[in-house]
Amino acid sequence: MKPLARKLIIGVAVLAIGAVAGPWVYINLIKEDAPEALKLEPSAATTIVEETVESTVQASAVDGQWAIATDSIVGYRVKEVIVAQSTEGVGRTSAVQGTLNIAGEQVTEAQFSVDMTTLKSDSSRRDKQVNTRILDTATYPTATFTLKQPITLTPEALAGSDLTTQATGTLTLRGVTKDIELTLIARLSGDVIEVNGSIEIIFADWSIPDPSISAIVVEDRGQLEFLLRFTR
Repeated sequence: MKPLARKLIIGVAVLAIGAVAGPWVYINLIKEDAPEALKLEPSAATTIVEETVESTVQASAVDGQWAIATDSIVGYRVKEVIVAQSTEGVGRTSAVQGTLNIAGEQVTEAQFSVDMTTLKSDSSRRDKQVNTRILDTATYPTATFTLKQPITLTPEALAGSDLTTQATGTLTLRGVTKDIELTLIARLSGDVIEVNGSIEIIFADWSIPDPSISAIVVEDRGQLEFLLRFTR
């Protein structure tokens, strides 16, 4: 084999190894692990309210309007493959506003909105793609959710135990509005109501273009995660 041909083969091999090794080094040695999914911290509450009168007192104590606190978080989570190396892209923001209303033993109204222009991940390149091509936040800066049907609060929930319930609402994302159903986990802890959940977003259903670019392949769906805290 001629020296020139040998050099060309070696050069191609080095480039091929680098193409695979580079993403592996970045994902496994440089890139920080994606943050865990948003969830409520473990609760020690085990009290069960058995008498109706106690339940009524508890319900009366929480009646009224509650507003979202500044430490609420909303974000996205998507699975990515970078040259055969699997990872996750996660972006989050605390630029969230909203309220919920409680009357009797029901959440009668709830809504929140998110400033999508403030979503941040561990990659400025990903953030640029999200803000421009993917979510087009210049045109659609806000995502909103509005509860459509009341949620009944159980005596256990009013006493501080976790409440897992199905909710129906209207979600507007990237200019598309749809009715959705989702599972919520809620907790009353002193003067704070915490609400946790996630919504599966199939990109094509929300007019979101394929997020994949060149060597980065993204699944056709992701999760819209939230951990909201309401106070009075």
